[in-house]
Amino acid sequence: MTKIVYFLPMARTHRLFILAYEGCQLLDVTGPAAVFGAANEAARRQVYDLAIVSPDGGAVATNSGVAIQTRRFGGQPDTLLVAGGSRGLPAVTARTDVQRWLQRVAPRTKRYGSVCTGAFVLAAAGLLDGKRVATHWASCARLARRYPALSVDADALYVVDGKVWTSAGVTTGIDMALALVEADLGAATANLIARHFVLYARRPGYQSQFSPLLQAQTKAEAPFADLIEWMQGHLDAPLDVPALARRAGLTERSFYRKFTEAMGKTPAQFVERLRLEAARTLLAKDLPLKVIAGRVGLGSSARLGAAFERGFGMTPSLFREMHRAA
Repeated sequence: MTKIVYFLPMARTHRLFILAYEGCQLLDVTGPAAVFGAANEAARRQVYDLAIVSPDGGAVATNSGVAIQTRRFGGQPDTLLVAGGSRGLPAVTARTDVQRWLQRVAPRTKRYGSVCTGAFVLAAAGLLDGKRVATHWASCARLARRYPALSVDADALYVVDGKVWTSAGVTTGIDMALALVEADLGAATANLIARHFVLYARRPGYQSQFSPLLQAQTKAEAPFADLIEWMQGHLDAPLDVPALARRAGLTERSFYRKFTEAMGKTPAQFVERLRLEAARTLLAKDLPLKVIAGRVGLGSSARLGAAFERGFGMTPSLFREMHRAA
């Protein structure tokens, strides 16, 4: 394995805690930890003083059966993250010593947050009230119902609201950890770590938890996964019903009926969603709106703007400014 040799100095070592507990999700801990460890390697010094902490210290059995060594929580971190894990959540959220510790240290951190269902632990301590947060898609409704003082973004991979960083399920903890490294050390270092991990792509926080292709693949009755994969690579091509029906080898009427039944959207609605997802990603690259519109098959900046407002309730320019500020 090649070494990361990029160097960007920081003023001082950044103290970072990841809170684990019995039954937590292993990758919620080790995924972000690996990113921060790679950042230390990139800087060729200890940029992050990383500690895995737990309520009682010692070996903690994760939900996969793999035990990780921890130390008992205490002290003041600069950044605090809480791992998720459905099996261990009831016990850890009920512990008053955990709530008191979180309530004491979180307000004094530079930032705090959670991976996956770790949001329940922070919410139980009252640390997410008034915040927009992310969690695993399967737990969004439960989190919103149990803690009505917070706002759940059921679509985002991760959300940054002030000093609070929360991510969706499992691998999105890696995406969020890369964003944290970018905030500290710059995009070049975060991108270098992503290449080191052989990631297919760095995903922005506003990307949907379910890509349209994954949605197609997870629907057992949907025979359109290959077609949708092709559509994603040809967004600037005509993607009307006649063209798609020909590619699927179906009559137009049969294609329209089967596609709508399988995907829960008409072909036109689904194509627009594909194009808008691609447009959101391209907006982060500061390309002119006309260029983005051409690349995603919407033709003009006016058509892009109208579709974007239909899909997201704001203009592309406002969306770009919001995420540039974040």
